[in-house]
Amino acid sequence: MTLQTAFQLAGVAHVISLAAILFAPVRLRWNEELAKLPRLLRQMCSVYNGYTGGTILACGLVSLLCADDLSAGTALARGVCGYIAIFWGVRLALQWIYDVRPYLTSGWLRLGHHGLTLLFVAFVGFYGWIALRPG
Repeated sequence: MTLQTAFQLAGVAHVISLAAILFAPVRLRWNEELAKLPRLLRQMCSVYNGYTGGTILACGLVSLLCADDLSAGTALARGVCGYIAIFWGVRLALQWIYDVRPYLTSGWLRLGHHGLTLLFVAFVGFYGWIALRPG
């Protein structure tokens, strides 16, 4: 497998992972739960969710459409990969901070949670390796 192909596969994985961003508000009944909060906090939750989804989409599209550029090993390419690795590293750390256990009520949800965790590890490893490898 070429490095370009690996970037393209990672890009597809980013886009697929967006399902979690779309599914979480429904599964967690955000409309109902956030209705209890002041308007500003509801707005901030929506913005944060949109920002996170937009960042994941951007990382996926850059990986898909700019695989050759990211593979080139330029300082910019390594910087972009470093940002993506840090983004996913922070998200990976949140896997152990968030108390999701009460919401993992079925085998499918537990499998999805663990699958996403493995995907986050893969993103950190792949993009981190690219960011840190010699030019």
